This record gives sequence, C-alpha cells and structure tokens, in this order.
Amino acid sequence: MEEIVDNNGFVSRIHESLLRNKARYALCIEDKMYTYEEISQRIAAIRVQLAFLNCKTIGLVGNDDLDTYASILALWMEGMCYVPLHPDQPLARCLDIISQVGITTVLDSSKDTRYKDVDVIATSELSGSNHIAAPNENIGKDDLAYILFTSGSTGRPKGVSITFGNLDAFVEAFETLGFRLNEDDRCLQMFDLTFDLSVGSFLPPLLYGACTYTVKPGRVKWQEAFRLIDDYKLTSALMVPSVIHCLRPYLDEIEAPQMRYSLFAGEALEANDVEQWKRSVPNAEIWNVYGPTEDTIYCTAYRVPDKDVKTSNCIISIGKEMKNVGTLIVNEEHHEVAVGEKGELCLSGPQLTPGYWNNKEKTDEAIFYIDGTRWYLTGDICSMTEDGDILYYGRKDSQVKIQGYRIELSEIECVARHFYNDKVATVAVPIKDSQDNTTIALAVEKSEEAHTDALLKHLRYYLPAYMIPSEVVTIPQFPQNVNNKIDRKKIKLLIQQ
Repeated sequence: MEEIVDNNGFVSRIHESLLRNKARYALCIEDKMYTYEEISQRIAAIRVQLAFLNCKTIGLVGNDDLDTYASILALWMEGMCYVPLHPDQPLARCLDIISQVGITTVLDSSKDTRYKDVDVIATSELSGSNHIAAPNENIGKDDLAYILFTSGSTGRPKGVSITFGNLDAFVEAFETLGFRLNEDDRCLQMFDLTFDLSVGSFLPPLLYGACTYTVKPGRVKWQEAFRLIDDYKLTSALMVPSVIHCLRPYLDEIEAPQMRYSLFAGEALEANDVEQWKRSVPNAEIWNVYGPTEDTIYCTAYRVPDKDVKTSNCIISIGKEMKNVGTLIVNEEHHEVAVGEKGELCLSGPQLTPGYWNNKEKTDEAIFYIDGTRWYLTGDICSMTEDGDILYYGRKDSQVKIQGYRIELSEIECVARHFYNDKVATVAVPIKDSQDNTTIALAVEKSEEAHTDALLKHLRYYLPAYMIPSEVVTIPQFPQNVNNKIDRKKIKLLIQQ
C-alpha cells in the first residue's frame, strides 16, 4: 500500500497558510498585488473543475498571472500533477510534450488558447468561490507533483518526474539550512514556470505567508530583477549568477540593505562576482546552492563566508549535501575517488526523481546502484575537500582532450578573466579545425578590441601550451538561454560562423 503524505506535508501547510494569511499579499504580478484570499478564491474555482476529471496529469500553460499560480496550487491540493507548457516556445515542442505524456486536458489562462486538439479549461473565465476546502487526504508520496521537460541529447525534450515526496524532502532540507522566512518577507520569482527554480522561488514564501514578486516570461530578467529589488525592497532572492554578471555595470547604483537571503543556483558562481555583489547586499546571507532538476530544485548548499571562500578555478564551492541527500564522487567505473581527486558527482536520497517520464532507457543511463541505493550521475565534475565541501569544476562535457591531455575549460576561462581584472566575462569552447582536430576558442565579452596578443601572452605565462586557445573572438554581449544562463552552444555557433 502506498505511503500517504504526512498531514504536515507541504500541501497541508499551503492550505493552512491560505487560511491564516487571508488579508496579506501573496503575489505581485506586473505591479499588481493579490492577497492570499484572492488566490484562494481562484484555487477554489479551479478545483471545482478538476473534480470532474478522471486523469491526474494536466497540462498547464505557464503564464505569469494569478490564475496560473492558482492552478498549480489547485492541482497539488487535488493530488494532481502539472506539466508546464511555455507560452512563448514553439507550439510543435509543446505538442510533443503533450503527446509524450498523453495529456488530454490543459489549463490555460490565456484569452485565446492555441491548443485545439485537447480539452482546455479556460481558468480566467471561471467564477470565483469562497470555499477553501482541505487538500485531498489520499495524496501519496509517490504521486507526481510535476513533470518538467528539459532538452534531450536526441533533440527531443525528456520529462523529469518529481513526486510529492520529493518536494516534501526538499522543504524539510530547505528549513534545516536555517532559512526563516516570515509574513513580512518579499521574495523574487524570476524564473519561467518550465524551470524548476521557479518552484524553489514561490513555494517557500507561500508556506510562511510571505509575498512573491514575479517576472513575466519574455522580459529581460536581470533588468526586472534589479527593478523589483529596488522598487519593492525585496528581502529574499534566488537568482542565476548571470544576473550579477549583467548587473555589474550598475552595482554602484544598487543598495539593498534590507536583503536577508541572496541565493544563487543554475550555473557556476564566480568568486569575483560575489565580492562585487556583497557591497549591494551588505546584510544578506549569500548562498551558492546546487542541484539538477532530477534532484528537486537544489540539494547542496554553501553559505559564502566573509573570508577564506572555497573556490576552484574562480568558481565558488557548492558546499555540502542538504538533509537526506547523499553525495558521492566517482570515476568512470563508478568507484568512489579519493578526497581531492576529481570525478563525477552522484546524488541519492528522497529528493531524487523516480526517473524520466516513460523513458526507461534514459533513466537506466543516468541511474546506477550501490548496495541497493539508487545513485544519479549528474554529469558534473567535482572533488571533495577534507572537511566535506564539494568543489565544482564544470560539466563533464566541458572537459576536452587535446594531445592526450584532459582539459577543464573553466580553468582557461578563469585565467583569461584575471587578465581583465575579473571585469570581463570569458567562455572557452572546443571547436574542430579543417583537419577535424579539436582546438579551443576563447570568447571575450567586449564590444572593442580584446588585446589578443597581450591576452595570449598572459595565458601562456599561466597555462601549458596545449591549453592555449587557437583563436580569440569578441562578442559585445553573451547570449543567454531561456533559463537565463550564458548560452555556450550559441556562443560556439557564433564563433564557427
């Protein structure tokens, strides 16, 4: 018999928060404030419609509005699963996701839906209700809470399944770190709902009666983050490190002494960026948190100290595993490596996904067992310090072999940034020459000349010959992907044009 979610699980806690905080603001969307009572009314209206469905996995158009957030909470209270469909991504991609999951119903708050071949519930047209019913009592820990589709190596997106039990484990781990939000906190939510860091941004504030300030899909994320932090005096923010990179020319203008928690996730966090950011948020705890979608939002954490910051190739440590998370660093034979030795980081524990949706082959590629324990291969190259902190070097696929030597691209980038006094971003990418040999190209984010000769002289002083880039190119502004990370694939394409 399936284990039922604890009465104190996150769904019950959301319900209690809705009842307790009726008059407080829950959401700020496009500068309009909505109370907990208002979102409760929308949840109730949507739950009435969900009661007529005989399926548990529902498509959700990821708009930035009250009804979309209410839809997520309504689905969770019914023990149902949402599959977000990005409103601005190609329809063909979204239809492929619908096909893969077998979705027959889509919740859509848009004025005009683009989904014609499935049943659509137009949530914005539903009449509100004041009846705030208790959550479904039969939500199982193994029941799915959401499925997020990430890019797949075959060109077709693959779905990461996350359960209610996974989310309960994340909430417990989050609170064990010592984060203490309250009703007066104002929290940033800058991520599209197709990205799991969105859940890490809106779920904790809801549990504590805090207010969440959102960024609309399609907006320039770093500009909106800056505006919201400044206009609304936000006290907590989870951001990708690229935001600081984009904000660096304006950091002298940013004063946020009210910020209590400043978290970074999603890509490597550079030490020099943090040093600059500290001046803008002098009273904040700054954390570098790490985790793939497969291990529920984030699963390791490092509180950045005032001095003696642990780094590798200018990248801040991702810290220690959170509560109930297991970490292991292994070699290519899946054997644990020694302390200080590089290998692939693996994860285990109750935050770990049950697998990719309807894709046993991909699940089996990513999961292996040691003495009955499931371990997930992250693809991230790391090492362990003597006191248990994890140093991050980059993706496994960012390692290349040249002349038989294994090269970490992050090391080249770090040395190049030092040439520019850590004020200019750099990206190293492997490319093929006319003889199909692998070489390194270095992209420098500058609108003017890169001082290539002096840069190469600097690189030769610190790096062996086989690590020296074969070419240096300037790009005025690095492209970013939909998750606001520096888009290395696009940079590579720009270089090869």
